[in-house]
Amino acid sequence: MKKNFCFELYKSISPKTAEVIIPVVDLIRKFKNKPPIPLFEKLAKFDAPNLQNKTIMLHAVSVGEVLSLENLVKKIKTEFPSCSLVITTGTVTGQEQAHKKYGEYADFITYFPLDIYKSVNTFLDKINPSVVLMAETELWPNFAYSCKERNIPIYVINGRISDHSYPSYLKLKGFFKFVLNLYSGIFCQSELDKSRFIELGAEQETCQVMKNLKFEIQKKVCDIDLKKENSKVFIAASTHKGEDEIAFRAFENLRNKNKNIKMILAPRHLTRLDEIKKILKNFDFKVGYRTQNDNFQNNDLIVLDTLGELSKIYEIVDVAYIGGSFNQTGGHNPLEATIYSKPTVSGPSIKNFRDIYSILCRDGASFVVKDEKEFNKILEKLFTDEAFYAKSVENSLNCFNNQQGALEFVISKLKELL
Repeated sequence: MKKNFCFELYKSISPKTAEVIIPVVDLIRKFKNKPPIPLFEKLAKFDAPNLQNKTIMLHAVSVGEVLSLENLVKKIKTEFPSCSLVITTGTVTGQEQAHKKYGEYADFITYFPLDIYKSVNTFLDKINPSVVLMAETELWPNFAYSCKERNIPIYVINGRISDHSYPSYLKLKGFFKFVLNLYSGIFCQSELDKSRFIELGAEQETCQVMKNLKFEIQKKVCDIDLKKENSKVFIAASTHKGEDEIAFRAFENLRNKNKNIKMILAPRHLTRLDEIKKILKNFDFKVGYRTQNDNFQNNDLIVLDTLGELSKIYEIVDVAYIGGSFNQTGGHNPLEATIYSKPTVSGPSIKNFRDIYSILCRDGASFVVKDEKEFNKILEKLFTDEAFYAKSVENSLNCFNNQQGALEFVISKLKELL
């Protein structure tokens, strides 16, 4: 492999540096009520797992990336039953989500090592992967270099470079050209992402468009009859504290113009039901509850106070507000509604699914608003402008269909390797 001065300097960083810096960082994190960085695990100081045969390693940095791998994880276990599966994450929340979602599928779940040459090699000695799949834009120079030294194929999957990050990468183009050419393949979400990786120095023959794994979800059969009849239904889904009032005021505004509009409220946490009932006393709605088998014949609003029904109830709604976006939660997955060709609206806090929203908003399938006034305005347009609504539905369908195929792309590549 060719030498690169910047990389050689980067490669010389010692684990001792991390042992000094991270406790300081942890003090800062403590004041921000964030959990400490798991230093020992990130220095690969964990007991080596007993992995059999070939090992597939998947890396997802945080919650959004972890969730995007769900169907891939399940498909890997089906298609490659004799292989071990190791999943790594970069953040504490990502680690928690990985254990929650994939504990029964993965043979080992741990933290991705700090990108320090010695720590990376300790990690690879213990895991010894046959192939490594890195979700999105996880370009770790020492890790990629060490995989190259050991002849371990390493791939970027679901690769993307955001508008925000791209200018910063370009400033270090010489360094990233060296790093990108350590990867066996870079499989991107779009032609734009592919062109950006190539502009940064990746070889054209190693870059391919695979589309987006996050769109690889399936519809669920809806067996719920709320007796919607000819009514239009607005759902406020996965709402958090402070969002119910915003949704209720929006619904009140809609009903002032059309009494035939109904609403479903699906709070993210059912422990908030008593709080929601108190809020509802401030509004003149006839309210029913799913647990009591209430429907829209005698009610304006149904509270979905059950577990496991939200993802299928989108089939019977017309427009969906995706909660966690008018507070600091970072939003929830809009694709659960988009798969049913339902336009979605969200508040400004969408950091957990920013890449998905960029695709949906670009294609006219979703609307991210900056405040409550704008929220009411777009909802009113969706419920009163039939042509605008029909186009939004068509956009949702086309956007979702255009992103299909990523799962089979990755599985076919693994079959070639394994």
